[in-house]
Amino acid sequence: MRVFDVARLVDGRRDDAIDDARLVVADGEVAAVGPRESVDAPPDAERVEYPDRTVVPGFVDAHVHVQGARSMNIEDWMATPDSLAAARATGDLRSLVDAGFTSVRDLGSSIGLGLREAVASGEVPGPRVFTSGRAISQTAGHGDIHGAPYGWVADGTPLSTLADGPTECRREARKRIREGVDCLKIMTTGGVLSQRDTPDVRQFTDEEIRAMTEEADRVGVDVAAHAQGAAGIEAALRNGATTVEHGFYLDDECIELLKECGGTFVPTLAIMWRITEHGDEHGVPEWGMEKAREAREAHVDAVRNAYEENTPIAAGTDFMGPELVPHGENALEMRLLVEEVGMSEMEALQSGTRIAARTLPRDDVGTLEVGNRADFAVLEHDPLADISAVERVHETYLDGERADG
Repeated sequence: MRVFDVARLVDGRRDDAIDDARLVVADGEVAAVGPRESVDAPPDAERVEYPDRTVVPGFVDAHVHVQGARSMNIEDWMATPDSLAAARATGDLRSLVDAGFTSVRDLGSSIGLGLREAVASGEVPGPRVFTSGRAISQTAGHGDIHGAPYGWVADGTPLSTLADGPTECRREARKRIREGVDCLKIMTTGGVLSQRDTPDVRQFTDEEIRAMTEEADRVGVDVAAHAQGAAGIEAALRNGATTVEHGFYLDDECIELLKECGGTFVPTLAIMWRITEHGDEHGVPEWGMEKAREAREAHVDAVRNAYEENTPIAAGTDFMGPELVPHGENALEMRLLVEEVGMSEMEALQSGTRIAARTLPRDDVGTLEVGNRADFAVLEHDPLADISAVERVHETYLDGERADG
């Protein structure tokens, strides 16, 4: 048993912080939390003091790719063996946990399932990994590599597999379920980094989407939809998707549908900010830069509108490992939610903890409440005074143990 006495604690649920706080951890769980004078410290407990630090729930990135990518060139991803990708990804996982991230949702990776098991068994340090395995795309969709010979992608890419027609879509969904995924990822629109489509173009028919969501629903697995244009967002939600990823052109009708479905919006502001500001310096092709610049203003407006309509917004970066979007700098998303969207510091922090945890298949992470896992970050400064404090992590704890990346 450990007792943590800290200057300030944010539990992820309350709308205010607890000053002079005490957190009691037993068997990896939060046993008690509150003001120091109201929480007893068991006499035999180990004492840990952070007299000038702020403790917050461990951060959750609701949209990453743990594929060990080191380039923004898609052909480089194809040419990288899974063995090398996995070795690089272990370094990315260390960077994530060092940055205060205790859970991540991996939405498109050929190695995510193995990394999940390696972290869970303690063989590799890192955050809890929840993965979709490889995403599912239509041929010529966002998950295809449009300029490559079809034979190169017929069996899939490092991030996705291809399926056409309800029967193939159902089979691919069942393959992911057979592999033991935590969620499904489907592509219902084009995107920035797929050459021969655009973010506003819908992909997959209603029948194809339903074939995949029906299989997921049958076994209690949520469905994340890469959905940037309104038509693809609407199709995904009407046919059973539970989270909208990116949502560049999310409109009022989509927002209402999202709330009716009880879904969550994961806007991934960080990758769009990095691409539009620095992508041309890091190998993003000009066609990708043009699409990103064209969508950027609408994207920020869509997120602001969703926020003003009280839509659940989860922090997710879409970071994948290259220098442009490296793991370890994922807290940028929370800062952008304040600076660009207008959230308060507390709201952004909750987006990166409790609300992001809505996208995960368990309910004992994301807040520091009694019975939850004792996953938390110790920050050097108070994020409620300056949100950039989330980018300066002193220590990270998983199950109440210091996580050394």
